[in-house]
Amino acid sequence: MHNFLLVLSVFLASIVEGVEALTIVLAMGTTRGWRSTWYGVGAATIVLGIFVAVLGPALTLIPINALRLIVGSLLLTFGLQWLKKAILRASGFKPLHDEAAIFDKAAAAAKRVKHAQQKAMIDDWYAFTIAFKGVLLEGLEVAFIVVTFGANQGSIPLAVIAAASAVIVIVAAGVKIHKPLSKVPENSLKFAVGIMLTSFGIFWGSEGAGIKWPGSDAALFCVIALITATALVQVTWLKRRHVQFTGNGRLA
Repeated sequence: MHNFLLVLSVFLASIVEGVEALTIVLAMGTTRGWRSTWYGVGAATIVLGIFVAVLGPALTLIPINALRLIVGSLLLTFGLQWLKKAILRASGFKPLHDEAAIFDKAAAAAKRVKHAQQKAMIDDWYAFTIAFKGVLLEGLEVAFIVVTFGANQGSIPLAVIAAASAVIVIVAAGVKIHKPLSKVPENSLKFAVGIMLTSFGIFWGSEGAGIKWPGSDAALFCVIALITATALVQVTWLKRRHVQFTGNGRLA
């Protein structure tokens, strides 16, 4: 069951980051041209692959309890960040992610930059740089999740397959519709990923600190249920606060 949750968490996280990276790539490709954009995507993918290939095996050399404590702490940090943003968006205190607006902004900025014609493999360094940076930054979180989940469970190849499957889905969708995936329920996915990362962080971090969970691995489902219930209560409470703020004419 742990492997199923691992695959699900990595897949959903990859979908979220993939949607955001796709928006940037499409903005560059459609306004500046695809050649340099694809070179930027390819270069970032190579860097991410090296990151996973180097860091993954290195983590497996750490004693299991120390690894669980380190990985649990890092996942808890990442998970709480994802969950905090998702809760604030769901309650109205933070605007929802608008991929269409982000695409328009990136495309407008790309059009303002002069396109120097060069006879070189990379003829547009602006498109290359923005595509490279977008894919690398969004991909680093996924690569980190792949490495930490995989190393702790001894299933890095499984985590890589989950991430690769998500990338294939995103690329296929982008090629087919050729526009930002604004219909993807991104905040709901971030909410789910935040819950999963936070729960795994608590579970593995506690095991690394020497705590024995009642029921062993089955306790993970109780942790997930508790984090989910806590997050939903916070959303409900913050929604009421948001209504009070806006009702009194105060800015949220």
